[in-house]
Amino acid sequence: MKVITHPATQRHRLPLSLCLAALLLGAHPTAAASGGPAPQLKISYSLQAYAPSTAAERRPQDLWARVRSGFRLKEVNPELTRRHERWFAERPGQLQRAIERSRLYLYHIVDEVERRGMPMEVALLPLIESAFDPMAVSPRRAAGIWQFIPSTGRLFGLEQNAWYDGRRDVLAATRAALDYLQTLYDQFGRWELALAAYNCGDGCVARALRSNRARGLPTHYAALPLPAQTRHYVPKLLAVRNLILDPAAAGLELQRLDNEPYFAQVRISQPMPARQVARLADMSLDEFMALNPAYQRQVIRSDTPGVLLLPADRVDAFHLNLYRKGAAPPRLQPYAARRGESLQGIAERFGVTVEWLKEHNPVRAHKGRLTAAQTLYVPAPRSPHMVHKPAPAPLREG
Repeated sequence: MKVITHPATQRHRLPLSLCLAALLLGAHPTAAASGGPAPQLKISYSLQAYAPSTAAERRPQDLWARVRSGFRLKEVNPELTRRHERWFAERPGQLQRAIERSRLYLYHIVDEVERRGMPMEVALLPLIESAFDPMAVSPRRAAGIWQFIPSTGRLFGLEQNAWYDGRRDVLAATRAALDYLQTLYDQFGRWELALAAYNCGDGCVARALRSNRARGLPTHYAALPLPAQTRHYVPKLLAVRNLILDPAAAGLELQRLDNEPYFAQVRISQPMPARQVARLADMSLDEFMALNPAYQRQVIRSDTPGVLLLPADRVDAFHLNLYRKGAAPPRLQPYAARRGESLQGIAERFGVTVEWLKEHNPVRAHKGRLTAAQTLYVPAPRSPHMVHKPAPAPLREG
């Protein structure tokens, strides 16, 4: 195991988890006595989590106060904004549920928006895009809290395959969304137009601007001939902004959020079952997947990209459970399965069920046999003396 820290953290008292890791790096008598190596995990921590700057120490203790202090967009269509304020006020439960989901991700998003000097309204964009639901999917196949369609996601570096969808990765998708918004702002020079283009595309906004200029019409947001959804998009965002500014006006109860990181990062260098990671962190699988929704199978592969998010207050439990009695968690290994192999045979060979294989792999099979050669992840032997049975020859067709 290797601990990765930023040099600046040396000026601050290390957290318990780092002290534990340092002690374990120096000696692990139980593991040494058993002859087994410690699990090969690389642990990295967010600098903001453990090394607050002087500026950070001056920040308000309530994250909502920090959010409010960064608002700076002007109204673009007061009539539509009031309409959306009334809509949310009549359905306080919907906004309340979205705000509750946001507590997992909001600190990170606020930090990134603030670091880039963007208006803080941008941090609320997932609320109208997805209600902060990382599993939300639109009719156009947009996914994640930032609702990237597949092509735009790939354009901004979000990997998508059968194992991992970067559009649902909290870190990667937030970076991509803010990169995209910055590109749109650089193109149009106004945040309300950048936001409109995020909704309907830059070509849509550019055509609306050209149309009004050609006819000598105003080019402010409310005057542009935009699609109905886009015409409502920024007013809806500003309605949410106004309700965050004055929640009592809509009958909302905005619970305090601590102005500190909700999660820390753990990087692994070998594949692990998601259920086992959750167990090590004393979390339910649902809690773990809410922070790590990009992993489409219940396997955390070290190449996609192998970064786990854990609640900051569960990191110590993760390390304690990981190294207790020197017991390594079950490891997984790739298995090159051949076309025509029986799923039941593979499951028996590796001591799992067919259901386990399907849960942890994007299996392509028909009538219990693989329809194409593919790499499956299966349990690795627990010791050098354990050897899995050789694969039987697949049945020949015809």
